Amino acid sequence: MTQATTALIAKYGPPSPIISLFIAVMAACGLYAIFVTGPAMRADAQQQLAQTTLEENLAFCGKFGMRAGSSEFALCAQELAIVRQKQAERDSAASQGIL
Repeated sequence: MTQATTALIAKYGPPSPIISLFIAVMAACGLYAIFVTGPAMRADAQQQLAQTTLEENLAFCGKFGMRAGSSEFALCAQELAIVRQKQAERDSAASQGIL
């Protein structure tokens, strides 16, 4: 133990078992959130992003008369994906202070 820890224990006594239990419960909750609910939350977020992207593609490409399932719609959606990727790269560069 360090001198500071020893001094605290000498002044206040050893930590209460309730405090130790509280810390253990909080650690267990954190591990549960990371390992159990984390992957499910990521999967839900990816599914929501895919649905939002599809809805945007349908709305944007539909404005120009491209129906879902047509080759024109597929090309439009592909070009929109490129635009989104370039925007993500610009956002990343800006957050790093490059732009």
